[in-house]
Amino acid sequence: MTTRPAAAAEAVPAAGPRRRWRRGGALSPPWLFAAPALFVYAVVVLYPSIAGVLYAFTDWSGIGGEMSFVGLANFRAMLDDEQALGSIANTLLLTVAILVVQNGVGLLLALGVHARIKSKALLRVIFFAPVVVSPVMIAFLWKYIYNPAPDAGLNGLLAVFGLPGRDWLGDPSLALWSIAGMVIWQNAGYSMVIFLAGLEGVPAELHEAAMIDGAGPFQRFRYVTWPLLAPALTINLMLSTIGGLKLFDQVFAATNGGPGYATETLSTVLYKQAFVYGDFGYSTAVALVLALFVAAVSFVQISYLRSREVAQ
Repeated sequence: MTTRPAAAAEAVPAAGPRRRWRRGGALSPPWLFAAPALFVYAVVVLYPSIAGVLYAFTDWSGIGGEMSFVGLANFRAMLDDEQALGSIANTLLLTVAILVVQNGVGLLLALGVHARIKSKALLRVIFFAPVVVSPVMIAFLWKYIYNPAPDAGLNGLLAVFGLPGRDWLGDPSLALWSIAGMVIWQNAGYSMVIFLAGLEGVPAELHEAAMIDGAGPFQRFRYVTWPLLAPALTINLMLSTIGGLKLFDQVFAATNGGPGYATETLSTVLYKQAFVYGDFGYSTAVALVLALFVAAVSFVQISYLRSREVAQ
């Protein structure tokens, strides 16, 4: 009778170290495993970002270590630079056009391929295919489509119907909208996929109940489908807004900001200032303004869209 309690008493200290060892294993810092990735991220992303903010207040040319602090001179110069101010207007116009038209076309495509048609799988592939093509390749393709020759590309198609051709990329009044059409054509399939994912999540029972109540197709879309597409709409609006504000590849490859400054964007301006004119300090100031502008617009947009989701 006295042996068992003694054995139990001896067993308690033996279990103590094992329990402490398990606690030590549970509390081991997991960030040690992430340290290599964090180091690479800090070197590749954080350090250049912080250095870029500092360079925005200097007159560094991008070559050599000589520089001097100029304060807000780069930002004041931006306010007096017609090219920079024009690029801001062009960037906003492109963003609005992409935001509205791309998501409208993407929604229509999603509704079309969501219908019960035999070729919907093939149509999804066809509409999404331009998304996976390089933006530079898309730009060169559309440069041929926008060929100013009267018998080539889009002008050749217009000639079939007896309509006059235009210099789509050479006319300052048309060049910006031609770029917008190019970008929308490429990315509408991406918006379609996101809207399609939202449509797949709409319960069929809700549509059936609405049909029983006598709701037509438009009423079912307005009061059943559209409110449930709020998360997909939020994602699409955010992605298209950010993509429009930082648009560079298609503009640079198709027009290089021309004719004149008709298609200059903030991204092309900061590129030229850094790598063409050698004014790295001014270019980083433009980049900082662009980053703050994108962050501010994205914050306001996401706040409004999230509140709209909750309201619905």
